[in-house]
Amino acid sequence: MVVGQCALENLVTVDSQFWRGRRVFLTGHTGFKGSWLALWLNQLGANVHGLALSPNTEPNLFQAAGLEVVLAGSTIADVRDLKAVCAAMGQAAPELVFHLAAQPLVRESYVDPVGTYSTNVMGTVHLLEAVRQTPSVRAVVVVTTDKCYQNQEWEWGYRETDPLGGRDPYSSSKACTELVSAAYRQSFFNPLQTPDQGVAIASARAGNVIGGGDWSADRLLPDVFRAISAGKSIQVRNPHATRPWQHVLEPLRGYLILAQALSERRSLSADAFNFGPSAEDVWAVGRLVTKVCQQFDDKPTWSEDLNAHPHEAKSLALDISRANSLLGWRPILDIEDALTMTVDWAKGFMAGENAKQLCLAQIQCYQCLLEQKNV
Repeated sequence: MVVGQCALENLVTVDSQFWRGRRVFLTGHTGFKGSWLALWLNQLGANVHGLALSPNTEPNLFQAAGLEVVLAGSTIADVRDLKAVCAAMGQAAPELVFHLAAQPLVRESYVDPVGTYSTNVMGTVHLLEAVRQTPSVRAVVVVTTDKCYQNQEWEWGYRETDPLGGRDPYSSSKACTELVSAAYRQSFFNPLQTPDQGVAIASARAGNVIGGGDWSADRLLPDVFRAISAGKSIQVRNPHATRPWQHVLEPLRGYLILAQALSERRSLSADAFNFGPSAEDVWAVGRLVTKVCQQFDDKPTWSEDLNAHPHEAKSLALDISRANSLLGWRPILDIEDALTMTVDWAKGFMAGENAKQLCLAQIQCYQCLLEQKNV
């Protein structure tokens, strides 16, 4: 693994001593990112209690990695069920909460806008209401998306102070999630009014995340891997659209560092933060797919899907200077590294390797890379 060209000075790493024995409540733990985060937290020694719907793909990382048997608790429930969320959080009595449960797909939001809004908006309201009823909670990280901004098709990265919005129901619902989080922070958990008590709440806006173990429908690389595995042609929507691609471990490190800062009552950390790649790693979709195809022996090719599809933004990038200056976070993998890790994971799983061991090996490699660079 080769580190990208970004500077690594004065960056903060995940504190294993901080996480050992911590009680953590994680929504969305059966999803792609949630499963990776649950595994990493478990590896760090945290006691993880999850709440989520049953996995909605076959295969899925939660089951393939055997996560149910390694977690301290796993509740299969819907975040739209306030009583279920309150009961599960009360039983877990966590110190730290990560809210990842969501309807995460743009195209699905056109099919089911009501479900998208009720999950992403009211699900967040229910989560924060449960926090209000759970005295043990000290910090909450609400995970949203890079798509929460009012997209102007700018070439430069969006900053946390730029207007929120969204043309499609998914993006709009995530902008609403940000507004809900900010309202609860100011109304019930204001860090300026109670800096040494109460709950510190922040939101995390990640870029387009890639990595092994993602089998979601209508996502670029899962669709590419499915086509390659089945020997089918690869069809690509919007090949000229640009996105801030990053390996899943990069934003997850951001979430963990953010939670550490919130727990330490660093008041400036109770806000919104972008976690994305360096500017040079904002690639067009077609360029990314071409690079992936080159890493397979039979060198598959792709063609543009010219069918009509719902609107998706053409250009998207994030300004990550706040996360760097206030949290000491910056990506350490460039897009080449991220793609190699993702393809290696996919090849390993296709060859019959154990999903959990594939994840843990990459987590260990990533942690060693951080230590080697004194991050």
